[in-house]
Amino acid sequence: MWDEIAEGAADESTLWKQALRPEHERQLVSVFSPLADPRFAVGLETIYEGYLAHYGTPRLFAPADADVALLLGDYLYAHGLVRIAAFGETDAVADLSELISLCSQLRAENADGDGPLWAASAALLGTGPRLDEPRAALRLRGDPAPLEVAAREVAGSERVDQALAAHQALR
Repeated sequence: MWDEIAEGAADESTLWKQALRPEHERQLVSVFSPLADPRFAVGLETIYEGYLAHYGTPRLFAPADADVALLLGDYLYAHGLVRIAAFGETDAVADLSELISLCSQLRAENADGDGPLWAASAALLGTGPRLDEPRAALRLRGDPAPLEVAAREVAGSERVDQALAAHQALR
């Protein structure tokens, strides 16, 4: 999976190739994909790497500056969505679009809740309206608890705890 993400980016642009970390510095840690349908793993981790390029510490890349980080993050978002869309799962693409949008809102407001949002989005990816109410609780009331409950119900507490701990380390 990691080579697919890194090599895909390097093949797209010399800018992304230059931003790649040396292989021995890459953190090959799957964060939220273990909570999701395995066929979505590469797309989900590509999108998460884009999120980290925007807001955290990317596992595969070390962008030279904030402009490159922003552009790289946008590229990874788009490329991850393309990978998910290839399965013909429009609900999954819609869920990920909501995830990206709501994460941007949280970051703009300096609000918490991105971890439970990622966990629930991964665990319930493509299941339709099951995420609507938990996402609304976060968006409208700043309450991530319903998202975390939903993630734990589907993926199990231990796996969600592992994902949230890994996410916290990369923020």
